[in-house]
Amino acid sequence: MTQTDPHHDTPGTVHRVESKSTASLLSEALNHVSGLVRKEVDLARAEMSRAASRAGMGIGLIVAAVILSLTALNVLAAAFVAWLAETGLGAGWSALIVGGVILVIAAILVKVGINRVKAVTNAPKRSAESIRRDAAAVKGAIND
Repeated sequence: MTQTDPHHDTPGTVHRVESKSTASLLSEALNHVSGLVRKEVDLARAEMSRAASRAGMGIGLIVAAVILSLTALNVLAAAFVAWLAETGLGAGWSALIVGGVILVIAAILVKVGINRVKAVTNAPKRSAESIRRDAAAVKGAIND
């Protein structure tokens, strides 16, 4: 009779087979948990990278809006000066219209940039929640 025969009557042999089986199952479970944790960490890194990229884009839009706002203020100031100097509707009103349009564009860029920055704050929450669920599942499996 061989040691791997499940119908073997020797208690020590059966016990050794069960011990090996339990040990290998525990090892396999730990390997799965380890792999799961690694994958969750990789997912969190990817989400953080994406969040940083979106935040950078949002900040870039805000900087562009600030630059356009400064330009608009210069144009509006020039328009006001020209308007006061001419006391007519010619060049001054034209500069006011151009400055107003630039200011509207800047306001839109600020709004879009702020929305992108706000969207970044929710990014890592999904990975954190997933890790919490996995940890609870592992604790439940260990306690059973």
